[in-house]
Amino acid sequence: MTGSKRKSGALYELRFRSLFDAGRGYSFPCDASGHVDLDSLSERARSNYLFARAVVGQELSMPEVHRCDPTPKECSH
Repeated sequence: MTGSKRKSGALYELRFRSLFDAGRGYSFPCDASGHVDLDSLSERARSNYLFARAVVGQELSMPEVHRCDPTPKECSH
């Protein structure tokens, strides 16, 4: 999954999974409610986030909030 770099302390990520390619999609740091701080994203990550939201149901699944384990393997940021 692609997205922005995970900030230390970000314990959740919002995941948009591809409807067609297993293991592909986008993920972004968020709070427990799934709110993404757009101001903290890079320009590219913000563009990817807006794209992901626009193609939900066509190319990507509805986003899901996942709690991240503190180990780097769990979250992709």
